Amino acid sequence: MTTPPPSIDISGSSDGGGDDGAASDGGGDDASSSAAPEVPAPDPADYPGMDENTPEGAEQAFRYYIAVSMWTHRTGDDKVLRSLEGQGCTGCAELNSDLPELQEAGSYWGEYSLKDDQIEAYPGDNFDQEVSYSFILSEHLEPDVEAGGSKQVSETEYVTTGGMVWSDDMWIVEGLQGEWGPDAFDS
Repeated sequence: MTTPPPSIDISGSSDGGGDDGAASDGGGDDASSSAAPEVPAPDPADYPGMDENTPEGAEQAFRYYIAVSMWTHRTGDDKVLRSLEGQGCTGCAELNSDLPELQEAGSYWGEYSLKDDQIEAYPGDNFDQEVSYSFILSEHLEPDVEAGGSKQVSETEYVTTGGMVWSDDMWIVEGLQGEWGPDAFDS
């Protein structure tokens, strides 16, 4: 297991996918070294059923959470992200641990794409549903906060599990575990 990229960001809308499921913001621009770019937030309409108390709803809600996390790493705006996670979600804090540093520097990720690999919900022992979700984050630029400038980050495989709880007519991420790196699917 390698250390996670400082943050993840999905720009653009999802095709609702799973087959090639790539959400893309056009790819390739440099990581921002000043103000956050004008990138539209992920559209809940692209995650059909995420507002339903069903296994499929939990899957879509977790995909949306990941999309919002990535978008937050692109823009610095964490208001929506925080509304989707429980206060005790330590895995959420780990996945997004670089956000405060990016926000303080005012420097964010460049463009990239996300490709779904697989997603499956199952009843959880500690949560209403647990969602296994693997995806590939494309090569992209990230700010190098310590050295200045930006650095190229290679394509990264993510294997995640979200502990989902149905509360107040929506899914909340109360737990998150993940592995990521160039060969995470092989672990």
